[in-house]
Amino acid sequence: MMVNPSTLLLMKEGAHLGVGIDIITADLEIKNTETGETARSHSHGRNNGPYFGPELSFVWRDERYALGVGAFASDGVGTQFGDNSFLSRTSTNNIDTGLDSFSRLLVFRVPFSAAYQVNEKLSVGASLEAVWTSVNLGLLLDTTQIGSLAGQGRLAGSLVPALLSVPELSAGYLSTDNHRAAGGGTDAWGLGGKVGLTYQLSPQTRFGVAYNFKTNVGDLSGDADLTAVSAAAGNIPLSGSVKLRNFEMPAHLVVGINHEFSDRVAVSFDYKRVFWSDVMKDISVQYKQNGSGDNLDLKLPFNYRDTNVYSLGAQYRYDAHWVYRAGFHYAQQATSSGGVLPIIPSTPTTNVTGGVSYAFSADDIIDFGVSYGFKKKVSNDSLPITGTPIEASHSQTVASIAYTKRF
Repeated sequence: MMVNPSTLLLMKEGAHLGVGIDIITADLEIKNTETGETARSHSHGRNNGPYFGPELSFVWRDERYALGVGAFASDGVGTQFGDNSFLSRTSTNNIDTGLDSFSRLLVFRVPFSAAYQVNEKLSVGASLEAVWTSVNLGLLLDTTQIGSLAGQGRLAGSLVPALLSVPELSAGYLSTDNHRAAGGGTDAWGLGGKVGLTYQLSPQTRFGVAYNFKTNVGDLSGDADLTAVSAAAGNIPLSGSVKLRNFEMPAHLVVGINHEFSDRVAVSFDYKRVFWSDVMKDISVQYKQNGSGDNLDLKLPFNYRDTNVYSLGAQYRYDAHWVYRAGFHYAQQATSSGGVLPIIPSTPTTNVTGGVSYAFSADDIIDFGVSYGFKKKVSNDSLPITGTPIEASHSQTVASIAYTKRF
């Protein structure tokens, strides 16, 4: 359902119930390359993780048809660096703001899927998904960044004159946070979907292709605070609401092939093209103050690039009970150096995976897998995304366990 819905027809006939969980832990460090200071995201708050993503699915397979429904946490990661690192200190006037720097993204999908066996070689499938996207954000922008954004025409609204008139303005800080272990201070529901097919090239070789559509969630909205940081007057908070405009997950196309060398050994290769540039050119934020209705519009230039992703996997069936798997995954870097935001560092590009399945019987199977993303370092020394030169390092571990019962 989550990669290629036509593959539902690879399951045995009958009803299948699946339950599982993904556990994601990320290790993130941001280094100030001017001073050598390092901010670490480990245990400063709920936004760090580890994250627990649920998996729930039900599939019914008949001779030529399959129907499925599920619930999956499909995307997301977070950071929280606390309130006493260099990320909470302004370059302008050198103010320790005591404000927390953090972020968290969670995308939750509920697919409704169907697949049809056209003939003995060709299967087709499609999914319609309910998509929930949520974001937490604690973003400090130094006055030098605010000036750069204004100079590029990326800062507008009736609040701008009041913000710039604050005596000895050192920074602006935007915060939206639900203060819970999951979800976000801003969120919205929308739609997504995918289509796919598989084709049996030979008795041992199967080809597949799937297209995942860009989500249609729209604006994420919620309560927020905007704080002006003044060297003369301290922190001046304003309560209001915020919208993250047109915040979508990208479309992607994936093509794959699987070959069985024997009844024990199989190998798969996938190529994926992810269309990041269509959704992550800019992050558009609108803040509206309670009471007065004054607003601030902000566009952060991310300039993500479309990427190619390559995955290779192998499976060895030891006996009727045990199956072992291993894989390698490489994704091109989507973020240009100028788009590396300290609280949203780049995801590791190189991953190795391993897994094992145990069948208690033909109808009871438990799967376990783990993936490690090797540390990736990227640098940024350009306004307006960062006011100080930084180097971001990110490594990641994901473990998954799932149980499937056929009735």
